[in-house]
Amino acid sequence: MSTPLPTSVLSHPVASQWINFNPKAEVIVFSGKVELGQGISAALIQTVCWELGFGSEQVVLIAGDTGQSPDEGYTAGSQSVEVGVAALKHVCRLIRSEYARVAAKTLNCSTSELTLSNGEFKSASGQRLSFHQISADANLQNLRLDDSNLKILDHPLPERIDVDRIDLLKKFTSAGYIHDIDLPELWHARIVRGPHPHCRPQNLNHQALESLVGVDKVFVKNDFIALIGKDEEQLIQAQIKAQKEITWTKPPALVYDSVEELLIHQNKHSTVVVGEGIGEVKREGQESESSDKHGSSKSLTQRYSRPYIAHASIGLACAVAQPSSDGTHLTLWSHSQGVFKLREQICKALDLDPKQVRIKHSPGAGCYGHNGADDVVFDAAFIAHSLNITVRVVWSRADELTHSPMGSASLVELSAKISNLGEISNWNAQVWSNTHLSRPGWGDGVQLMGYWSAFGDALKPTPKDVPLPTGGGLRNIIPPYNMDALRVEHHFIAQSPVRVSALRSLGAHANVFAIESFMDELAEQIQMDPVKLRLKNLKSDRAKAVVQKVSEMSNWNTRGDAGNSIGLGLAYSQYKNHAGHCAIAILVEVSHKVSVQKVWACVDAGAVVHKDGLLNQIEGGIIQSLSWTLKESVRWDTHAVTSADWESYPILGFDEIPEIHIELIENTGDMSLGAGEVAAGPTAAALSNALSHALGIRFRNMPFTIENITQTIENTM
Repeated sequence: MSTPLPTSVLSHPVASQWINFNPKAEVIVFSGKVELGQGISAALIQTVCWELGFGSEQVVLIAGDTGQSPDEGYTAGSQSVEVGVAALKHVCRLIRSEYARVAAKTLNCSTSELTLSNGEFKSASGQRLSFHQISADANLQNLRLDDSNLKILDHPLPERIDVDRIDLLKKFTSAGYIHDIDLPELWHARIVRGPHPHCRPQNLNHQALESLVGVDKVFVKNDFIALIGKDEEQLIQAQIKAQKEITWTKPPALVYDSVEELLIHQNKHSTVVVGEGIGEVKREGQESESSDKHGSSKSLTQRYSRPYIAHASIGLACAVAQPSSDGTHLTLWSHSQGVFKLREQICKALDLDPKQVRIKHSPGAGCYGHNGADDVVFDAAFIAHSLNITVRVVWSRADELTHSPMGSASLVELSAKISNLGEISNWNAQVWSNTHLSRPGWGDGVQLMGYWSAFGDALKPTPKDVPLPTGGGLRNIIPPYNMDALRVEHHFIAQSPVRVSALRSLGAHANVFAIESFMDELAEQIQMDPVKLRLKNLKSDRAKAVVQKVSEMSNWNTRGDAGNSIGLGLAYSQYKNHAGHCAIAILVEVSHKVSVQKVWACVDAGAVVHKDGLLNQIEGGIIQSLSWTLKESVRWDTHAVTSADWESYPILGFDEIPEIHIELIENTGDMSLGAGEVAAGPTAAALSNALSHALGIRFRNMPFTIENITQTIENTM
């Protein structure tokens, strides 16, 4: 039975759209999946080396270039290996098969007699034939990747050698980032924005802005204000001073004491997305006992929340724009996750044809969702196109922490019954949240902040969220456990007090945190070990395997009694309910602060392509989730977003990173499963469960700062 063609292959069905060979014995690889710090470039190169027998030094990767690469959508959703590598693997195997046939015919041997290394086929007699030489007889432009070519030869099989990441050396030693791009006649620009995304300028003193040191040009279009100059250091200072020359309107920002109060009181659109009514839902925290077919059972309802969270990227959003000499075309450099969708939006905003705009991906400081990378491209493109100058735009730290899209706040209410035998029934979930996606290309308008400033807020797209099964605010709200009834209600809140969009794992961070915290609370109801309860009810054997493994790694059986300031907690999730399986255990110590001592993780991501990259992704996800869960929360008042610097928006410090131990369960015969975001939810829940074990009190509202922990303790006394 043949494997279905990857969707990106169906949309780009010619081999030359993916692979080419040159006389230098190199293979040119085109990919729509881009390097965001996650190591995908190494995985793509390794795939080509494994399938075509080239050395890594022979591979030239061109990724995320709208002038050359295939359009593979966004590099997001833990799909780079699951989709991008799968597509490239199929293309390479088909090319290997077709070229092997030609090589065998030319060298007068069978395909099974051929060996393959360094980009050459070799016969038993020692004759060699390179891919480039064969390409004259096996033209890649004539090689179509359709269903008729799904039967691929297995021979010859090249040696599989792991490759190192190619992007790190430049990043550590020279010009490895978009910020380092230097072009002739390059201008610098800084955008002047208010203290809140919803603020608008009033009483603009144009002359005062022009007189600022370092400002050579001031470009204003409605609410879009750009300072332009040749000296970047002076321009940075001018941007700060410019704020004093502008009066800003007050934002219509709603201020409440808690996330729960904020979300509950907003206008919402409520829909039942899974199941039917399963009886009366108890109010929060209420317990009851009844009898059913499973014997005595208890009911429980609890609420869990997370606040709005910033991307808080250490590197600042940056873009470079260069117009053609006649001003009719634009070349843009961007660290966007979706250069093709971004090009569509830029063209729509500036009334240009896609043939007039080329976007080349260039690495930023890393990305884990829809940050300011797309917006800053509009800033640069708009200035370059309007003034016909080459320009580099960099956002400020305040821009990053106030105007870049945030991860939406979420409130999750769960209720269920549990029998004294650990059988779960009548599971009811309710989620209150904003959209978790407003990327360029999503929705009915232009999703670029600078465009709204330049051409009017009335053009903002209508907010909408991603439906199940993938889910946005509902991602991972379906529990992985056996139960006799399930109901999920979504309370979608269109308006948000800050700007929101995709942040790593979307709603899974809050939903897994809630579900896995609730599982521990259900276990407490019947005095059952939390690991035992999970193993009893998990549907998947692969899920049980990672939970069992991480319990062994963390010596779960030696866990002591609750309330002695040392806590061990555990949680599990399968990302998006169909990608990688991940179980996390966390050891904490609580004194004057929460100290995460050790983290153990076990992940099943199917067939592993690039092990080092996978381990880095899991480790990075754990660290980021610890930071979110322990520290991070966007704050605002009636005038501004007040968490605008590292003091008011702290993140996890290097000295706070715990020991991290990761084990992989490889299923080499299975397909690769997305794993870039598997750790976010389980880490939050395991930390919550560890804290509750350490202090004997349940904590349901992130972040778990020492102030919030103290307040929770005081409220329970």
